Amino acid sequence: MTNGWSPSQALEPVRTYRDFTAGQSLAAKARGLARAAALRALSLGRSPGAAGSDRGGWIRFPFYHHVFDDERKDFGRQLDFMAGLGDFIGLDDAVATLAAGDPIDGRYFCITFDDGFKNGHTNAMPVLLDKKAPAAFFLVTGHVGASLQDDRERLLGFYDSGDLLIEFLDWDDCREMASAGMTFGSHTVNHVHLADLGEAGVEAELKESKQAIETELGRACDHFCCPFGRQGIDFLASRDPGIARRAGYKSFLSAHRGAMTQGGSEMMVKRDHLLAGWGNYQLRYFFS
Repeated sequence: MTNGWSPSQALEPVRTYRDFTAGQSLAAKARGLARAAALRALSLGRSPGAAGSDRGGWIRFPFYHHVFDDERKDFGRQLDFMAGLGDFIGLDDAVATLAAGDPIDGRYFCITFDDGFKNGHTNAMPVLLDKKAPAAFFLVTGHVGASLQDDRERLLGFYDSGDLLIEFLDWDDCREMASAGMTFGSHTVNHVHLADLGEAGVEAELKESKQAIETELGRACDHFCCPFGRQGIDFLASRDPGIARRAGYKSFLSAHRGAMTQGGSEMMVKRDHLLAGWGNYQLRYFFS
């Protein structure tokens, strides 16, 4: 072909989880099925919501990346499952509760989303509003408003496979969501591994993303979520939460599982990664 055409230009944005996983190897799919079967067996007899009961109440922070078109119904089912175990709480209130250090008076779920995909607006938000569940969305500010045409190659590079075209929120989406009660936080400018950066680089990623969100949305950006989120691999616990605090953030969220109980630090928040299509037995296992 002429005019610089490449196969990637024929790709359409991913709309379904089926398409998102279409490129998985048979071995990867087999591992996924085996893992699901194991979790189903392990979930039997588990008591969801029991974690932290010896120290009073708790706050759990389930986090998602996407709610594709074919995940929307199951996402609603998952929120119903959580509502049967506790109450929903917004991120500002959850962080304030942890910072106060007082006993937590119940069981709470604080829903969060990483990366800032477009389907957070088109699919997740309507379900969240219907279920009266507030949520926080962590933006990779360098990708907000990225064009499917002009920024196509950069968007394809977001995943290592290089063949998944994901559409991101734009600032108008974010403003509409904020007006509807959603919270926005930083997920850096460029979705980087903080552990690979020097202190000045981490500071720049946190400050520049914070400023962009505050400028565009006209409200404070108080919360930071670390990309990838693994202590000692993706961020340095001895350094990065402190940089976030000095940059003006009130919280630092990781990707380590578990419930937050009284005495847990708002600058080292544990979260439970979920896929919107998972069955209730998987939630039962991870919330036990």
